Amino acid sequence: MSGYKLAMPARKFTAPDAFWRSAKIFNLFRAAMVASLIVANWSLSPNLLFDKGDRISVNWASMAYLCLISGYTLCLRYRWPTFRLLLGIQVGSDILFIVGVMHIGGGFQSGIALMLLPYLAGAGLISRGSTTLFHAAMASIALLGQQGYQYFFDGGRASDWFQVAMVSSACFATAWLAHRLASYATESEQLAARRGNELANMAQINRLVIQDVSDGVLVLDELGVVRQFNQQAERLLGRGMVVGRTVLREFSPALARALSGWREGDSTLAPNPASNQRVRPRFMPVQVGSSATGTVVFLEDIERLQREAQQIKLAALGRLTANIAHEIRNPLSAISHAAQLLAEDADDPASKRLTQIIGDNTKRLNQMVQEVLDLNRRDRADPVDIRLHEWLTLFVAEFKEVEGIQADIVLECPQGATARFDEGQLHQVMWNLCRNGWRYCSQKDGGLSVKVGPTEDAWAIQVRDDGAGVSSEDMGKLFEPFFTTDAKGTGLGLYIAREICAGNDSVLEYVPVSLGACFRITFPSRPA
Repeated sequence: MSGYKLAMPARKFTAPDAFWRSAKIFNLFRAAMVASLIVANWSLSPNLLFDKGDRISVNWASMAYLCLISGYTLCLRYRWPTFRLLLGIQVGSDILFIVGVMHIGGGFQSGIALMLLPYLAGAGLISRGSTTLFHAAMASIALLGQQGYQYFFDGGRASDWFQVAMVSSACFATAWLAHRLASYATESEQLAARRGNELANMAQINRLVIQDVSDGVLVLDELGVVRQFNQQAERLLGRGMVVGRTVLREFSPALARALSGWREGDSTLAPNPASNQRVRPRFMPVQVGSSATGTVVFLEDIERLQREAQQIKLAALGRLTANIAHEIRNPLSAISHAAQLLAEDADDPASKRLTQIIGDNTKRLNQMVQEVLDLNRRDRADPVDIRLHEWLTLFVAEFKEVEGIQADIVLECPQGATARFDEGQLHQVMWNLCRNGWRYCSQKDGGLSVKVGPTEDAWAIQVRDDGAGVSSEDMGKLFEPFFTTDAKGTGLGLYIAREICAGNDSVLEYVPVSLGACFRITFPSRPA
């Protein structure tokens, strides 16, 4: 069995749609040539093309061939039989028709043999050069057969054999040229298809890259029409841009003015009232050769840059405090202990006052160190499902006892309210919010309230007081580190609380109200 090999079946050739379309056009050319021959046969004066007796024979042959062309039209419409077989039959019939008309007209002296050349060239281009030499061989055999018949039976001249050889050579030359042109066209078509795929892939990659960058990106043509943009650009400039229709000077006059003043170095952009963002544009020209064809505009969100700079600063601060925390705490412990000893031996009020100042400030410094260290621990969350009604009841009682509060704190919480949060971290955040609220409220019954209510798909806790509230100038700075309006505060409490909430997939935000101040913690979703 090892001496036998299985023959693999040849892959069947399936002609593309372009081949069939070209064959239909070639069939129309064939019909037009035959119709022109009929018109010329009857229009020209006698004996100029055919004798009077030969005209009838040529017309009958032409009419019969037109009927055959009609049959080819049906075959091309229904694509039957195969493309190569049908094309071979058509070219063979073309050769027989032309050689037959040539024979009726007296042989090579009529000059009709030259009509074979455009048919061979057209067939070679349509078939992409795969059978052109075979078609040329068919034409040469037909010419030789006609000349042989005429020479032996019709008294043909010997000199006509030279013309047969020349026309046959022309047939092969035409076939070879068509083969080369068809090969070149095929290679060019394949190259164009590859380049088209590469361009489509590059366009897809460009779209993905543009959508993924953190800056806003606008692509403008030479007329200032938006050709491409990403979601960041839409967020910074506002919705409503349409690719190919939006004109920059109409959609964003401020950015259009910045683009106009680009060469003058003026590229600042005023805040956009619609999106409440401040952006900084950067312009890059798109050039093909020496002529500019468009502009790429990069829109940097200044607020995002400021947040990133703040994060970098805080990260560096965290690394610094991690290294020096123990070095700071050790002297603080020694100072605090020495102040306690001095307070025990102090007899006069002035000495006691000084030692108390030392103790209070060491406690404040120790609290600041602890809060700074908490910045590095905000991601160490172990969230659990918390029943807010029971948990807040115990929390409010503990808070009142530790802080020495006699007034009533309003607590409203549905029985089924739950949240997923690290219990210890939620305790820290709530303690910070309630202590700040109690410090600034009227410190009467109901001056501080804790209320739980549903949002769209989550629960939220609101801590509200009836104090003076937060000024509009300070609202944007509430959660910035080291910002405080209290001379004894560190300015880290609200910032740490917000970072802890973010580490638990929750959001801490300030809610403007008509009276007092209100902070809300929104949990991510209701636990199943």
